[in-house]
Amino acid sequence: MILGLSLTQFTFLHVFLSLVGIAVGVFVIYGLLTSKRLSILTTLFFLTTVLASLTGFLFPSKGFTPALSIGFVSLVVLGLAIVALYVKKLAGSWRSIYVVTVCIAYYLNFFVLVAQAFSKIDLFHTIAPSESSPGYLISQLAVFVVFLLLTIRSVKRFHPE
Repeated sequence: MILGLSLTQFTFLHVFLSLVGIAVGVFVIYGLLTSKRLSILTTLFFLTTVLASLTGFLFPSKGFTPALSIGFVSLVVLGLAIVALYVKKLAGSWRSIYVVTVCIAYYLNFFVLVAQAFSKIDLFHTIAPSESSPGYLISQLAVFVVFLLLTIRSVKRFHPE
């Protein structure tokens, strides 16, 4: 039992939070690219992504895993993004810090989504049975390149009033 939930229920909660964060993240990135704040969606992105990262730490594990390191990095960049937006009000270099950290947090969610797809969905697992398989590595490299380009374009375009 975790937080009064069975492991299955807790896993569902964690996955639900992650998927909502990923879905809402599409709109947040769109907002960055079009220089729109999308305040409600951004807050929902922060809330679900922070909670998904935090719930990830509550799963039973033996030692510090790569998943925990991704969760830790995600929380750090989300913390910076939240400070940049709500405390520093995107002033000066905080605008770029905000954009980059939001994009990194969203990328980390998507990275985990791809990793989980390859480990849990039979079609993907047959293409790449391990994380060292070429299909997996090419997929993750493609995701990285797309997010790198989105981040660069977002930094150039995001100039809210």
